[in-house]
Amino acid sequence: MTQQWPTWLPLRADLQSLSPYGAPQVPSQAAMNTNENPFPPSPQLQAAITERIAQISSTLNRYPDRDAIALRKSLAVFINELSKTSFDEKLIWAANGSNEIIQSLFLAFSGGSALGFTPSYSMHPLISKVTSVNWVDGARNSDLTFNIDVAIAQVKEVQPQLTFITTPNNPTGDAISIGDIERLATVVASVGGLLIVDEAYAEFSQEKSAVTLIDSHPHLVVIRTMSKAFAFAGARVGYLVAHPKVIDAMTLVRLPYHLSALTQGAAVVALEFRKELLATVATLVSERERVAKALHAFGFSSIPSSANFVLFSGFGQSAPQLWQAMLDRGILIRDVGLSGYLRVTIGNVAENNLFLEKLQEIQNETSQS
Repeated sequence: MTQQWPTWLPLRADLQSLSPYGAPQVPSQAAMNTNENPFPPSPQLQAAITERIAQISSTLNRYPDRDAIALRKSLAVFINELSKTSFDEKLIWAANGSNEIIQSLFLAFSGGSALGFTPSYSMHPLISKVTSVNWVDGARNSDLTFNIDVAIAQVKEVQPQLTFITTPNNPTGDAISIGDIERLATVVASVGGLLIVDEAYAEFSQEKSAVTLIDSHPHLVVIRTMSKAFAFAGARVGYLVAHPKVIDAMTLVRLPYHLSALTQGAAVVALEFRKELLATVATLVSERERVAKALHAFGFSSIPSSANFVLFSGFGQSAPQLWQAMLDRGILIRDVGLSGYLRVTIGNVAENNLFLEKLQEIQNETSQS
């Protein structure tokens, strides 16, 4: 519902019809709606972060490292381990969540239009609107999966300054192959734009990361986050991997001291525990496949997912109705605004079992009525 703004408030006209981004925050037995990692930090990691924060607290009268050098060096080590690259901190930029990175890209490179292939991450067009950049909705296949040939044709037609792809995609979960990303990158370069690859869920996918293309495609920018696979959503740390000149452009539009000393310190400690934190990925991937198989056994359909969630359909009632019926039973999932679809985040084994139990219960009641 559109909010009614008072006449005395000089809010920009193009913002008055917008609604704030955000999933419902309501009490539930299992919160499976925001793609968080369900596994909390270990007691050892909690103790290590507490110790580092205690050290930092004695210097809180001073501003943090504006360039977050220690954190960027740690992130470079992590990316190099994951993708067999050899980046240093000059190709890494850290920010207050990946959304700040997205906003900074729009602020720095907003001379033309932006193109994305929807449905995809809803913050891309929303931040585009907020930063007064013309957003163009590109097309996907009728089953919502990505089509490289259609995407290439649309880039040639629109000639955007910024082209966004999300892989694995949110909310559909499908991943784009490294070969298709490289094909798209070549076309984006030919129209003088940047290709922004949002890899928030990359650790859950078997596809090769687009960071491996940066050396040969300097106009390619990769966004990543510590919120999902890294189980660090509460700390708000996102980062960008790109050519050093892209990083230089980010410093022109950043807010002063935008990443607190506490955040930087905690993130460096988490990266020291990266093997422990990423050990949950295999469990979540296995649970994702189990949940998808169970959904199909119930008679539902889903898009094959390479992320930590499943988008499913075929439930014989409206998405809002099923969403409410699940919430009434203590299970909070996500209505992403796609007719006939709902998205469930993969939780721990107990949460997934409860989700499937309540879903089957509703299905049985529906079939009997």
